[in-house]
Amino acid sequence: MLSNDLIKNMKDYAKANNVPIMTEGGMHYLLKYIKKNKIKNILEVGTAIGYSAIMMCGVSEDIKVTTIERDEKRYLEAIKNIKKTGLEDRIHLIYNDALNVRLDDKYDLIFIDAAKAQNRKFFERFEHNLIDGGTIITDNMNFHGLVDEEVEASISRNLRQLVRKIREYRVYLEENPKYDTEFLDTGDGMAISVKK
Repeated sequence: MLSNDLIKNMKDYAKANNVPIMTEGGMHYLLKYIKKNKIKNILEVGTAIGYSAIMMCGVSEDIKVTTIERDEKRYLEAIKNIKKTGLEDRIHLIYNDALNVRLDDKYDLIFIDAAKAQNRKFFERFEHNLIDGGTIITDNMNFHGLVDEEVEASISRNLRQLVRKIREYRVYLEENPKYDTEFLDTGDGMAISVKK
C-alpha cells in the first residue's frame, strides 16, 4: 500500500527540483486505463524520480514495470523512492539512454514520458516489444498548451523546434496504419495508440 506521505514527498521534491512529473489529471487517466484494461507488464521510457512507476504498481499487486532513466541524479532518487515503497521486486530500473537500450520482453503497455523531441524514436525503438492489441501512451502531447496555440513568435527558437517535433509526431501517429490513435486533452495531453 502506498503511503500518502511518500506520494506527497515525491511531488514536493519534484516541484522543488524542477523535475517534470505527470499532472493529476494525466495520472488519474493512466491508472484508470491500466485498471480497466487489466494491464500487467509495463515499459516506461523516462523514470524521472520513479513517481509514475510507483503509482502504476499501486493499481494492482501483479503489475510489473520496467523503466528507463538516463539522468543520474533522477535515477538515484528513483532508487531511493522505490526502496521506500518496497517495490524493488516489481520495478526494474535501467540507467541508460533509452535509445541505447535493447529489450526482448513483451509489454501490454508502453508509456513514453521522456525527451519530447525523441518521441518518435522511442516509439519506433520499442514498438516491437508491444503485444498485439497493446497500447503505447505518450504524455505531454499538448506541451503546456504550446502545441495547439499560435505562439510561435513569443517562444524561443529551441522551444519552437520542440513544439514542431511534437506536432510532427502527432501527424506520424495519425497516419500510422498499424495503430488506432486517440488524442486526449487530459493532463498535459496524451496520445493513446492501440496496436491493431
